[in-house]
Order: sequence, then C-alpha cells, then structure tokens
Amino acid sequence: MALLLNQPLKLLCFRRKPVLVRSSPLLSNDGLSSSLLQTPPCFIVSAKRCGRLAKEGKLVILNPYEDECTSLDKKVPMALLYDNELVTIGSSHGWIATLSQDDGLLRLQDDLNPVASDTNPKRIPLPPLVTLPHCQTQIVTNVSLSASSPEDEDCVVAVKFLGPQLSFCRPAQSNSEWINIRIENPCFYSSRVMYSKKDNMFCIPGSGGHLIGTWDLRTHKHNLQSLQFQNLPKLTKTKQKLLDSCCKSEHLVESPSGETFLVKWYKKSSSKIIKGIAQMKTQALMVFKLDEQGNAVYTQDIGDLCIFLSKSEPFCVLASSFPGLCPNNVILFDCDEGGFFDLDDSTIITDVMPTSFKSNYLMPPQKLD
Repeated sequence: MALLLNQPLKLLCFRRKPVLVRSSPLLSNDGLSSSLLQTPPCFIVSAKRCGRLAKEGKLVILNPYEDECTSLDKKVPMALLYDNELVTIGSSHGWIATLSQDDGLLRLQDDLNPVASDTNPKRIPLPPLVTLPHCQTQIVTNVSLSASSPEDEDCVVAVKFLGPQLSFCRPAQSNSEWINIRIENPCFYSSRVMYSKKDNMFCIPGSGGHLIGTWDLRTHKHNLQSLQFQNLPKLTKTKQKLLDSCCKSEHLVESPSGETFLVKWYKKSSSKIIKGIAQMKTQALMVFKLDEQGNAVYTQDIGDLCIFLSKSEPFCVLASSFPGLCPNNVILFDCDEGGFFDLDDSTIITDVMPTSFKSNYLMPPQKLD
C-alpha cells in the first residue's frame, strides 16, 4: 500500500475502514459502473507508475462512498500529478487546466477524466494570456467552462486570476482571443468564478458573500447583486469567536434542477505541522439557498442533494442517482484535508491529506458513450 501510493490512504475513507487499492479495467463493475448512464463522482487520488522510469502511470481513483481505491487501466502522464514544471490550476467538467512553466500557455486537458481516451488524449491550448495593467496572470484562482467540452463551438472558458483580472475566451472558434475584464471591487480579488447553466452567465461571490457579480454571455453585461441573509443560526459566543478566527471562502454551486447555493467554508490552522507547514482544518460550513430576489436563506436541508467542494469547480448531484452516496452532505477534498460535512447535524469528519497529493480534484459525473 505505502509502496504503491507513497502514503497510506485510510485518510480518504470517511467511514474509517482501511482503504485498499484494487485494479480495474476502465468500465468494469469494480470501478466505473457501466450500468449507469454516467460515472459516479470520484476523487483523483494518484497514478501508479507503469515502470521505474516510465512517464505514465495507471490512474487511481476513489468513489466517495467506497472503501477501496481503484487502479484503472487508463494511463495518465505522471507530470500532471507529480511534476512541478506543469502546474495544474483548476478543473471544470472533467477538464484539467494546466499552466506550463516552459511556454506560459494555459491548456485544457482531459487526461485525468476517467472515461477519456488515453491513446488519444485531448490537450487544447488557449490563446496567449494578456495581462491588464496593474494585474497579474501567473496565479490563478480557478477555471470554469460553460459547456461540458471546450471543443463545443459556443463553449466559453472563464479564468479568474488572483487580483482584479477575469478573462474569457471561446477555444473552439478560429482566431480565439481573450476578453479581459478588470474588476474594480477588491472584494472579488480572491473569489472563484462559476457558471450558471440556468441563467447562462458566469457568477462570482464577493468576499463575505454579500455581493455576487455576474457576466451575461448573451448581452455581455455585468451586474452586481446584493444578498440579504435570512434565518441565520444563533451562535454561542464561543462558536462566533471560533468562526471569526477562521479563514473563510465562499463557493457558489448550482443543483441539477437549477437551484443555487452559497457555501461558506470556515478553516483554521491546526496543531498538525507537516514539512514545516501548519495544516488547515475545517471548523464549520454554512449553506444558503439563493433566490432571484437576492435572499440567502440559511438551510440545513438540501434534500437529496450532495455538494462537492475541491480545487475543481464546485458541483452538485442527486445522491439517489448514485447508490451509497449520502444525501444532504457536503464532500470536501482540499490540499490539507478530505472528508464530509453532514448538514442535518453539522457533523464534520475530515482527516489530513497525504502531502504527495497534487491534484486535489473531484471529478463530476461523466456521460458514458
């Protein structure tokens, strides 16, 4: 186990049973169920090197409701998981965004998509980046796609950089170029962008979650919406003090039926130090259901839904579509920890992630051909 993955993976099994690694063809009943019209959501765990000096390895994944990791037959470049020269900067719809240290180009790759071809991987270069004055394009907050594939004619790729710059392009169009926007309000500088399929627009939550910025793909208009928080939980002084001491991030996610949720994620440095770095640990999550009037209603009941948060664009699925997946839960997979949050009773179960993990990505369900 330790030789295979360099780190014990019991940390990824949230039911506290030992996690094993088994081998599986790409679409077997042991791995990705071919009886479903789509694959279950999964963690990208690692790759098992095919040989001592091989540049490829077999992809290792973990379904969030299983006790064993699965080593697929699918081969992936080891550089995507272990090489610092190729930086992965985000993921959306199963596409990994990379930033090459050699040529500085952004690329979208389907190498880590469990159902994508490994004999003919797709690696789509995006136009050369244009840095606006008083902005930077070296540190990326996240990436979001408006469609399941950047090869679709109308697919728009949004890249949010740390700081004021937000950039859009249509990779499938000839002579594709970036449309660059400089955001004036600093509350959006560290925010993540998401795409709303229901409204056909990109959305960004401001720091604290009191503002949401939108960019309409049809009209190319920008808009700001203020949120009014309702039904807030009554917190003890101790709990409020704890939350005030946390680092907080805001995440927008849309359900399959078009409901929009704002998730506030509270993390604080723990006493656990790995390689000289204090590890962050989740202290609380708050989920708010948003409506078109700008009401943000705190809720502990999202019904049959399960929300997934990681370095990937957040996504949401119906738990009943994937037997074994718990409803009314938020699955967490970050560089410091992995685990889940039960909304019903606010139970948090997380554990420290192995330091060898580089991807920290959750793959949303993928349609099977």
